[in-house]
Amino acid sequence: MIQFSHLALYEENLSQRTRDRYFRKTADLWSRKRHPKSGRWSRAQFDRGQAMLGTSRPGIATYLTERNVFLCSLAQPTSWWKPMLDAMSLSDLTDELNGSRTADVGAGRTSDRDLQRADGCGRIVLSVSENGTRIEDIFERSPIRIMFPRAGHRAVEEAVLINTAGGIAGGDQLECSVAALPGASIAVTTQAAEKVYRALYEPARVATRLKAQESAKLAWLPQETIVFNRARLHRTTSIELFSGAELLALEWLVLGRAAHGEVVVGGNIIDSWRVKRDGQLIWADSFRITDEIYPHLKRKALLSNHNAIATLIYFGPDLDKRLDFLREIIPSLGCNCAATLVSGLIVVRFAAKVSYDVKVALRRFLQQFGPELGSVPFQVPKMWSC
Repeated sequence: MIQFSHLALYEENLSQRTRDRYFRKTADLWSRKRHPKSGRWSRAQFDRGQAMLGTSRPGIATYLTERNVFLCSLAQPTSWWKPMLDAMSLSDLTDELNGSRTADVGAGRTSDRDLQRADGCGRIVLSVSENGTRIEDIFERSPIRIMFPRAGHRAVEEAVLINTAGGIAGGDQLECSVAALPGASIAVTTQAAEKVYRALYEPARVATRLKAQESAKLAWLPQETIVFNRARLHRTTSIELFSGAELLALEWLVLGRAAHGEVVVGGNIIDSWRVKRDGQLIWADSFRITDEIYPHLKRKALLSNHNAIATLIYFGPDLDKRLDFLREIIPSLGCNCAATLVSGLIVVRFAAKVSYDVKVALRRFLQQFGPELGSVPFQVPKMWSC
């Protein structure tokens, strides 16, 4: 049986970051009461304990004082959230933003700085004991939460990061740090795919810091990051390695959701890697897309027809032997893939038209490459199957 330790407080999970004026102390919102004479919907004062998600009549109300969530299904569907969540064509996006239904949402705003944004942090330090890997130190700041699924009384093998805000918006700042001390072994993943929503001007900033000391084994295997239309994301992955350590690290991006027919036509993405070995920089890599580049992404010299891309790096012993093994299994992965050896690192790239193909390829990769490395922690994370 799988149990979760270090559970976050129930109320804190419900109390996500406030991101708009309808979450502030008081706001004029549509109530469910009609005026006794006119029969029209009336407005009332609500506080954050009884907030309506949206300024149109239908919506979702969360009553935190009762620890219950009520869904209000009324006459018409809301549409104010569509520009933020959905990727769409440029003309549809312009029409939606200019429509009267979104006027009260965007009125008077000039920057994401005017809105309350998330500033989350998570830190894990792991060491080794006679019973296996143990947690040496842990720190969380909302909306980041950390859980450790365990089977029975076995030692810690996997950590799961959770963003209780439900996604990332422009101006958010999230930071995750994992340090494996000598002899420790851990795989770190995320609860679900991360979503980066449309931003006004400010980018969301996501920083990942990994550290693997001598004889430590660290696997950083998050699920995909879905980038919506007009999203702005600056992500940095900084890795510090020591001789004798072993590391497998993955990051991947998906441009829109293929199942919804979404097309990303604008935004800004900077995805950077920096890897140091014994204090010396051995590999630096940056992927950058701007508004000017998006119209040309389908060129063969760029992403061709691929909307899902992934980068995976491996550091450890017997690199030449393991590179040969990877090149042998690449044809069985089912997507465009290539591997090379650079400055003491194996770098593997994945690309496919849809994210499902990349996920299947990564599963097959870990199922075949994991046993070559001795399996734990270099295996398919349990959360990928939930």
